[in-house]
Amino acid sequence: MKKSLGAKAMLYPTPVLVVGTYDSGGKPNVMTAAWGGLCCSSPPCVAVSIRKATYSYGNIVERKAFTINIPSETYVKKVDYFGIVSGRNEDKFSTATLTAVKSDLVNAPYVKEFPFVLECKLLYTNEIGLHTQFIGEIVDIKADESVLGDNGLPDIEKVKPILFVPGSQIYYGVGQYLGKAFSIGKKM
Repeated sequence: MKKSLGAKAMLYPTPVLVVGTYDSGGKPNVMTAAWGGLCCSSPPCVAVSIRKATYSYGNIVERKAFTINIPSETYVKKVDYFGIVSGRNEDKFSTATLTAVKSDLVNAPYVKEFPFVLECKLLYTNEIGLHTQFIGEIVDIKADESVLGDNGLPDIEKVKPILFVPGSQIYYGVGQYLGKAFSIGKKM
């Protein structure tokens, strides 16, 4: 029997996303977010929900662009730090000893050391409640060659993305391979 847990912001798992923006003075900033994911395939789009109180919120509204950076497990402490402090008061790139790279396509930076990056131009803004959902059109994806598989696409076992469990606020890595999507179900 299932037990009711009530209405909560909970989905298992949620991806750990690092959102890159520039402030009004051109200073690069990053923040960690877990409320996000793909939301359209044509045009390719990603959504990320951010509170108005964050520094990144104003940066996205002003610059009409952001990046979604997918960090590897080895960066979990730095990624957690990005979600703890505000870019209003700290230079997160400097403190974390990571490199901000200016995108050639959108007015936002990405993290050089993170293996997988989505460069996005802002398409829509949805005021939901405590959070505002920003929908960005993915204008390019950049991936380190070291994380590409034989098919030329990022290999999840090489990227080693971080997952977040909202209820208990814990980070995890990716588990075992289970099967090929749109294939294993055909055996039913």
